[in-house]
Amino acid sequence: MARALLKIQRYFRRKPVRFFSFILLYLTAGSLVFLHSGFSGDSAQAGRDPLTLAENGPLSSEGRGLGLIGRVFKDTRRAARRFGPAWTKGNGQDSPAWVGAGSRSRGAKGKNTKETEEGRAKYIGCYVDNTQKRALRGVSFFDYKKMTVFRCQDNCAERGYMYAGLEFGAECYCGHKIQAANVSESECNMECKGEKSNLCGGANRLSIYRLELSQESARRYGSAIFKGCFRRPDNVTLALPVGAVIQNMSVDKCVDMCTEKEFSLAALAGDKCHCGFPTTLFTLHEPEEEELCIHRCAGEDFESCGNDEYFVVYQTQVQDNRCMDRRFLPTRSKQLTALASFPGAGNTWARHLIELATGYYTGSYYFDGSLYNKGGCGFKGERDHWRSGRTICIKTHESGRKEIEAFDSSILIIRNPYKALMAEFNRKYGGHIGFASQAHWKGKEWPEFVKNYAPWWASHTLDWLKYGKNVHVVHFEDLKQDLFSKLKGMVLFLGLEVSEDRLLCVVGQKDGNFKRSGLRKLEYDPYTPEMRASIDGLIRTVDATLKRRKLAGVPEDYRPR
Repeated sequence: MARALLKIQRYFRRKPVRFFSFILLYLTAGSLVFLHSGFSGDSAQAGRDPLTLAENGPLSSEGRGLGLIGRVFKDTRRAARRFGPAWTKGNGQDSPAWVGAGSRSRGAKGKNTKETEEGRAKYIGCYVDNTQKRALRGVSFFDYKKMTVFRCQDNCAERGYMYAGLEFGAECYCGHKIQAANVSESECNMECKGEKSNLCGGANRLSIYRLELSQESARRYGSAIFKGCFRRPDNVTLALPVGAVIQNMSVDKCVDMCTEKEFSLAALAGDKCHCGFPTTLFTLHEPEEEELCIHRCAGEDFESCGNDEYFVVYQTQVQDNRCMDRRFLPTRSKQLTALASFPGAGNTWARHLIELATGYYTGSYYFDGSLYNKGGCGFKGERDHWRSGRTICIKTHESGRKEIEAFDSSILIIRNPYKALMAEFNRKYGGHIGFASQAHWKGKEWPEFVKNYAPWWASHTLDWLKYGKNVHVVHFEDLKQDLFSKLKGMVLFLGLEVSEDRLLCVVGQKDGNFKRSGLRKLEYDPYTPEMRASIDGLIRTVDATLKRRKLAGVPEDYRPR
């Protein structure tokens, strides 16, 4: 026995053997601990109520599905059984998954005073919903933990829809028309998952709001964009060259016909469908009241198809190619024009608009590979040296006197600093079309960013006004609101002839490839009172300087009150 122990002792004295033996023992012990915890967890869960288990939700995708099912059965104990849509598994709660879809008093509990005061939306009632034929047929998203009335309204308004509807406490539907009947308020009786003080519909019932601010974007009908009600053009044949009478007319039929014939506009006039492009004969600049277009479609109960005098117009998915050609200047220019702005003030978007409106590439003071490449549709002037003279204007964020005086003229874009700072923060931490994470917004990065960048917003504008030669000021907000005339002024400033048909084409292609989606909007105000006091002071300084130079002051929407 002693001899055997001595042999074992000598065996473990060998270093390599001793090392690997300890590793083996360590792994064996770890495996035993892991197996023990697994059996303990299973036995603990086996003793729990399966609905409670589902509500707490394991981390696996199967667990998430079980959690949602559990919630459905838990809620249906209080309401009638619901036959809703399948939800998407595996989507994070902070990033809802959007999918394609297709009596006016309210109880005190369901009324949200914030939205009422801001005039953002008006509650119009409780409506029937049907999974086979939705009441609101735009996009939709679900959030079974954080759904609120404001969140639903905000996302629908961002996409230009006229209505936002909440159902089953957690589902949001958008649309520009309601295709269902109104029912009693008592049937919209489910609390919102993200705010117990509000009601978010019921089982197969929608709490619907009319979005007062949705006109900022176009309203959608499936893949088409609703443009409005317009008076019949003087010469329909020239303005809208293709037309046909359609039996059982519907929006879908007219849009499909114009899409097939490769036109970007579909105009409905009773049982007639007209197709064409925006031109000086039919500019879409003067929309009429929508009531003038009311005439029920023969093939659709809840949609208007216009009449002989007033047309209902939609923009199809066909791309208007009249403004898509771009090239370098045929001869090198000796005059250098800056397209100057504070970062986050819309410089990239303005470049897109200028390239489409003029047909010439824009350049840049810096090279940005992501802007150059972007799916083959990027800014091809990005790689040229900014002094090459081959581009119509040069993007810059510089604000030093030497850099400013290097340019012969400039278009200066000014944007609301509250929006510009957030846009640049998103670009800094999420790229040109991405978003900063919640950790960045709530960490030390955001306060430090505002402290350093807010004064730069003011000094950038003041420096260009002071040192710039022949400065043409464009306010970002005015450009968004009156794109045609403001862009026309920019083209004239660049010394080019204006093609109004080309400008009308730009209006239809205005978003481009670098627009940041609104899906990840913050649900709280990131600015502290101290930040706002400082920024408001900077706005007043810029406003006063603009007025001293006989220019329009900052727009009303962000002037401090």
